[in-house]
Amino acid sequence: MAQAKPSDVLLLKNRAWAEETKARDAGFFERLAETQAPRFLWIGCADSRVPADAITGTRPGEIFVHRNVANMVVHTDLNMLSVLSYAVNVLEVEHVIVCGHHGCGGVRSAMGRKDLGLINKWLRNIKDVCAAHLDELDAIPDPRRREDRLVELNVMAQVHNLMKTTIIQRAWKKRRSPWLHGWVYDLSDGILQELEAIEPGTPLEYPFALDVEEGADPE
Repeated sequence: MAQAKPSDVLLLKNRAWAEETKARDAGFFERLAETQAPRFLWIGCADSRVPADAITGTRPGEIFVHRNVANMVVHTDLNMLSVLSYAVNVLEVEHVIVCGHHGCGGVRSAMGRKDLGLINKWLRNIKDVCAAHLDELDAIPDPRRREDRLVELNVMAQVHNLMKTTIIQRAWKKRRSPWLHGWVYDLSDGILQELEAIEPGTPLEYPFALDVEEGADPE
């Protein structure tokens, strides 16, 4: 008898999960299929150890999720911008969360000198954050703590990148929403910590504040 492939195991687990879910709540999937109305957009790291729903104890339909290497908000990333635009303008989420995690391989790689090929271009964004805070980072003697601090600084930089988008600035003008949050997750204990929370309408420094117009092209 042929041995089951790892992908087959996932399919079997899916069927078991679906049956268990229906046994607990017979109408769950029917309701879920009708619409989605999440209150949160999660911009997280692609790391397999940081699943948004599992670590927040939420169910399908409660969090709209975008993940990439090192939870970046890059202004040339049309994938991220499309997700942000849909979440903010169509789903009208109330909160956007950028969540990084200690022990992030992307941040660790950005702190090194190794040539990683194509990924160098993505990590350059983290290297810019590192360069902007070099004095603070150099003052931390422990390499692991220095890396964790860059994780935190990177999260906060990405939250501020969100503020600079016309998507967020226009939503703030139109409906005074969403809140922006920077969180960090500790793999060693499973705890989330809020690093920063930015209220809708918070002023931006020159030259990032834009004279946005309601009803214009979202980006």
